[in-house]
Amino acid sequence: MQPMDSPASPLVAPGPIFDRRAWPMGGRLDYWPAPDGWPLRRYTLGAGTRGRMLVLGGRGDMIEKYLEVVHHWAERGWAVTSFDWRGQGGSGRLTDDPLTGHIADFGQWIADLKAFAADWRGEGGSPAAIVAHSMGGHLLLRALAEGMIPPDAAVTVAPMLGLRTAPLPHGFAVALAALMCRLGFADRQAWTQNEGSERQRALRQKRLTHDPDRYADELWWRDHSRDVALGPPSWAWVAQALASTSALEAEGTLERIITPLLVLATRADQLVSTAAIERMVGRLPDAQLHIYGREAAHELLRELDPVRLDALKRIDHFLDQVAP
Repeated sequence: MQPMDSPASPLVAPGPIFDRRAWPMGGRLDYWPAPDGWPLRRYTLGAGTRGRMLVLGGRGDMIEKYLEVVHHWAERGWAVTSFDWRGQGGSGRLTDDPLTGHIADFGQWIADLKAFAADWRGEGGSPAAIVAHSMGGHLLLRALAEGMIPPDAAVTVAPMLGLRTAPLPHGFAVALAALMCRLGFADRQAWTQNEGSERQRALRQKRLTHDPDRYADELWWRDHSRDVALGPPSWAWVAQALASTSALEAEGTLERIITPLLVLATRADQLVSTAAIERMVGRLPDAQLHIYGREAAHELLRELDPVRLDALKRIDHFLDQVAP
């Protein structure tokens, strides 16, 4: 692992005001059929003169949350594609409760990603880059370790390489999730989230971003398109996340990933373990790491502009270096 150098040029300058509550002009929203026929909602924007980019969201995310950065990279010449993971966003649900973020096996998401990426790469165009946030970063690294066709470069932002289980000890959280699944609660929400509580909304916002306006954008999209709204994860998701992060740390797994990687994280992350990120990124053969401080929460690409623009500049500088 190499430390990430500072960007060679000043921060990305704010451009014209972007309407984060509208789909950009010129994009295409459709569905891509997974090998088993499951429709994954897909969005594409940009001409592709710079190359092709795949943007992967995190748990509970939908494409709408990342339209601002999709537009940023499209403006830089990338043909940007993003999709909603099976069971969230506009890609249907895997349980009768539409607000429960459920998956029985992370392997299903790995299979979806490998098939989607193979089809995406098969469309041609280069260089090819993947930018993945949180759970998306975890799934990307797992897929690469398990033989996914590698992109020319990849970026993971606050990757889920370990979960923050406090106040529960990690071992107790593993045992509790396994017990709840055995008791028949695998597809039930692991905790409650009172969307009507101003206090709970404020607490959730502080875990995600210091920017109340960008946080409000997510709530706006959920209110105006209820089929993309998602709440807490299921007990099965928790059990799978704990098991999958542990498996990724197994000796010899990360060492198989030869793709040039940039990893951005924050010491103030309340959702994923920064210590695990540092430990595991140090084992990657070709990786650069930059860690923000208390100025940044989990959603670095949806933070206040001083952090968000710096993160974009670091990503753009990295891609210009390794995938010109």
